[in-house]
Amino acid sequence: MSSRWIYTHRKYKVDNLYAEPSSTRWIRDNVDVSKAVIVSPDAGGAKRATSLADRLDLNFALIHKERSRPNEMTLVGNVKDKCAILVDDMADTCGTLAKAANTLREHGASSIVALVTHGIFSGNALKTLNDCDALSRVVATNTVPFSEKRKQCPKLEEIDVSPTLAEACRRTHNGESVSFLFSHAPME
Repeated sequence: MSSRWIYTHRKYKVDNLYAEPSSTRWIRDNVDVSKAVIVSPDAGGAKRATSLADRLDLNFALIHKERSRPNEMTLVGNVKDKCAILVDDMADTCGTLAKAANTLREHGASSIVALVTHGIFSGNALKTLNDCDALSRVVATNTVPFSEKRKQCPKLEEIDVSPTLAEACRRTHNGESVSFLFSHAPME
């Protein structure tokens, strides 16, 4: 089901909550931003990644996947000697993240971190992540519980977004603006 369908065929009020403020805070607290670059693992995530890069005043790179050659990835941008932060909406089987991380390593990234909104980690995802030497950390919000999976994969880290979700619920209940949470999120 597409997000356009959800917003045009809904019976109830829907608010789209963004992880960008929490992701921004995590990056500022855990990465040397003077040596970092934001990377989208595919063209579909470019808008999300460029928004985060702009917010942090960082360069942006994109990995382009050829449909005619499924295992071939082309990097657009410079990651040499940088901490490459792969930004995606979700990590399910983690095949794309692992392939993207290997591509970034081949292009000289000093370290590679994946930062995803929803960590689903299904099937062989944990094995894929554990086997991917190029990827040092995989950070996801706690919109999908994965604490048991963290025991099986030491690369997994969590960003707690429960305060944001609770505030969105409070604002909805009181008839206040939910978008205010994101339009006035602190840059620090």
